[in-house]
Amino acid sequence: MSLSLDKLRLLRRQAGEATPRPAADSIAPVAPAAGHAAAPETPAPMVPAAANDAHARRAAPDSVFAWVEKEVRHKPTGERAPAARPAVALRKPEVGGLHRLLGLRDRGAAATRPRADAQDRHVPGEEIAPGLFLIESFLPRAIPTEPLSLAFAKRDGEQVQPQDLLFFDTETTGLAGGTGTRAFMIGAADWHRDAARGEGLRIRQLLMTTMAAETAMLREFAGWLQPTTVFSSYNGRCYDAPLLKTRYRLARQRCPITPLDHVDLLFPTRRRYRGTWDNCRLATIERQLLQVIREDDLPGSEAPAAWLNYLRGGSAVNLRRVAEHNHQDVVTLSLLMLRLVAEEQRDRETLELSATPPQA
Repeated sequence: MSLSLDKLRLLRRQAGEATPRPAADSIAPVAPAAGHAAAPETPAPMVPAAANDAHARRAAPDSVFAWVEKEVRHKPTGERAPAARPAVALRKPEVGGLHRLLGLRDRGAAATRPRADAQDRHVPGEEIAPGLFLIESFLPRAIPTEPLSLAFAKRDGEQVQPQDLLFFDTETTGLAGGTGTRAFMIGAADWHRDAARGEGLRIRQLLMTTMAAETAMLREFAGWLQPTTVFSSYNGRCYDAPLLKTRYRLARQRCPITPLDHVDLLFPTRRRYRGTWDNCRLATIERQLLQVIREDDLPGSEAPAAWLNYLRGGSAVNLRRVAEHNHQDVVTLSLLMLRLVAEEQRDRETLELSATPPQA
């Protein structure tokens, strides 16, 4: 935008400044000193306007208008102002790259969207709550007619009604324990008399497919328990039960596990079969003692990876294998309980016979 000298002078008068200085090539008379009148017939000596400008600058400082006027006067004719440089466009940050750099996971909608290679997302069972599935099955079995003695667990004189036993096992997100570990599946089996199917072993499994379903899963499992329920597990007293108690506390629900009795089958099994086989893992016991052979079984150590892979949009094939593994675990517990009771009873009968003196 150009600014002429006339417009500049007008602006200076509006700002209250004195009359603008004459141009550099004009001649101005020198004012006479104070108290001396100039001779009317003698013309005043003429001095260059530059000297007069210097005198004015000593009298008053230059204003911003004087600086602008100088810039306008000495600007070459026809010269255009340099073109403004285009603004540099700021590069938008790549959020995905920042997450990868910091080692963070993308928690957006894309993180839970099924992947292109996930062809099978079918989860067994019935969805009874958002993200919570119930898997039920029934195995026809005769229910023991008499109470089961707990003498094999060094609890002489104690007995339990068969239908009060609840064989349970959990599948968790890890084996380290602590508040960061949770159970994504709870399997339970009990002897049940059904009006349509008769007597048998009822297997129920709770599987959560979202983190938010844990509250509903804990509430549903608590509804399966009665005041007379007796837990039976394999190392559940040291791992599964404490884990569930922690999850109940974190969910701010009343813990239904603490008041109930618990028979852990790991310790009597170790006492009886230690040294007989390489180890006393449940898979070893059921193969060597119960002659149960699993086909296409997914090891329990791979269960956390199978569940996390499903949460991230992967296939549900291995998740169904986890459910089958858990199903067999609780069935094996019921078989192992009957076997331990029977062997303890046989040992007692043998001991009684050896203590009886022979008849004459």
